[in-house]
Amino acid sequence: AAAARARWPEPPRWRAGAPLSELSAWPASRPAFHHNSPTALFNGMLAPLTPLAIRGAIWYQGESNRTRAHQYRTLFPAMIADWRRAFGRGDFPFYFVQIAPFAYGGDAGEAAELREAQTMALRVPNTGMAVTMDVGNPSDIHPKDKRTVGERLALWALAKTYGREDVACSGPLYRSMRIEGGAVRLAFDHADGGLVSRGGDLTHFTIAGEDRVFVPATARIDDEGGESIVVQSPEVPRPVAVRFAWGAADEPNLFNAAGLPSPSFRTDSWPGLTQR
Repeated sequence: AAAARARWPEPPRWRAGAPLSELSAWPASRPAFHHNSPTALFNGMLAPLTPLAIRGAIWYQGESNRTRAHQYRTLFPAMIADWRRAFGRGDFPFYFVQIAPFAYGGDAGEAAELREAQTMALRVPNTGMAVTMDVGNPSDIHPKDKRTVGERLALWALAKTYGREDVACSGPLYRSMRIEGGAVRLAFDHADGGLVSRGGDLTHFTIAGEDRVFVPATARIDDEGGESIVVQSPEVPRPVAVRFAWGAADEPNLFNAAGLPSPSFRTDSWPGLTQR
């Protein structure tokens, strides 16, 4: 028993409010550990590297957090902050990939809420998000097109880390809405030359009134600069909210002129399925 205790010491106690990386002394190879156990991957794969200098990080994950998407709004930024603290190199660039479309069984909006949480992480300083709405595979959770994903991450590095002002790095990001009679006008950041509908009319827009029942809507790119979209439906004469690509496997066609896609979004802040 004494030999066993020497080989597998008790884990250090975690102080409330302390970073998870304080547990790095707990052996990642302890038999009771599993790679999905808290701290296991950090201790086994990242903690040994923290004495080294790094320039930045890229991250592609989120599918396993889909049913706890609202928690991810806090969890993901906290992880970014903890990595930055552990390496001690300030707010180094942290570029991540939004999860791709996939037909999760029984999904009623959880995947879209996870993508929303990822988009919210752009509020963290020195971050960037590569959108994959057009390069996923609804029947394969690990789509094969990794080249496009890597290229879109590289755009963020070129634009934000290396200062290339001629490089567009983001697809259109929803900014605001305005109700205009029976329609809703949406405004966007990162239009970069104007909004573009690939392969026909805009798809995957829905609209709702006060009853919060969303129905399919028509959407068109409007105004001279092509930087806003008007959404409407005869079924909703008094709209209050719009959602875009809110299905788990949706593959919409809204891009900017730089060829970068828009992530899914919603204009409402109604409680989600994963908010507990």
